[in-house]
Amino acid sequence: MLIRRVPSWAIPESGATPEHVWLNRRSFIAAAGLAGAALAASPASAFFGFGEKKAAAPQPPDPSAGLYPVKRNPAYVLDRPVTPEAYNLGYNNYYEFNTSKSVAEDAAALPIRPWTIKVGGMVEKPFEVGIDDLLKKLPPEERLYRHRCVEAWSMALPWSGIPLKDFVAMARPLGSAKYVVMKTFLNPDVAPGQASPLFDWPYTEGLTMAEATNDLAFLATGAYGKPLARQMGAPIRLAVPWKYGFKSVKGIVSFDFTDKRPKTLWAVAGPGEYGFWANVNPEVPHPRWSQASERVLGTNERRPTLLFNGYAEQVAGLYKWLGNEELYR
Repeated sequence: MLIRRVPSWAIPESGATPEHVWLNRRSFIAAAGLAGAALAASPASAFFGFGEKKAAAPQPPDPSAGLYPVKRNPAYVLDRPVTPEAYNLGYNNYYEFNTSKSVAEDAAALPIRPWTIKVGGMVEKPFEVGIDDLLKKLPPEERLYRHRCVEAWSMALPWSGIPLKDFVAMARPLGSAKYVVMKTFLNPDVAPGQASPLFDWPYTEGLTMAEATNDLAFLATGAYGKPLARQMGAPIRLAVPWKYGFKSVKGIVSFDFTDKRPKTLWAVAGPGEYGFWANVNPEVPHPRWSQASERVLGTNERRPTLLFNGYAEQVAGLYKWLGNEELYR
């Protein structure tokens, strides 16, 4: 007899919030943040790329559109309504383009075909794979995940994509590899934020091998039953729902396996505020604001923050051996 064990964080998914409900954007106050402090000392054009912005060229239809919607994996459910798609399309952090939450217009200029992903470092044999070939090798599934930003707002959404552990298996890393390093595209001609000297481009993030092969780690290629929108990280991005959102690198073009902890973009830019681990913990505040609660996009509801964003049962064991590491920053 098959017995399905429901995780402690999960209850049946409730109905989605009506899409006509629109949150007053002025109620969101952007964190002063590293960028704000830096702008006081540098010209706006150096950071935002003012004067360098180019009109978005018409983009061809996404050739993967016929794959979606994909079958939902029932093991990944939510304890809250799905955030309406309009919010996810209109409220994004994507520093490659600008520092506002309105990046859709700028991101529309990003060409996402052809899109080649390079795999290298400590692997049996380096290789490259096009995004469409990858989707044939590893067909996507849908999962319902929570998303928690370090700025203390949250969403819940239906990602479509590939379990990262399946991609790691395809990459065939050496047993001596301890980390996987992911980098985003580098194209300042269409991503004016990459002209900023405030960050070490391209955007770089990393996970331990144990994190990367955890069942929750996910490579998203779609959302809401369609290919991923450019402002959400098309054509492929990371989704690690127990960590703050800045860990989930967008527009990935390379995976490298290494035995050295990577120098990630935010940990380099703001080492006193943003660390390598970035695991969600309500009891560990950001240096400039509390993490005890979060603002839910779509309803403006204030909810208590959950340890590991509610996924402690699945991931807490990954960190028991780390001792004094700053796991929650």
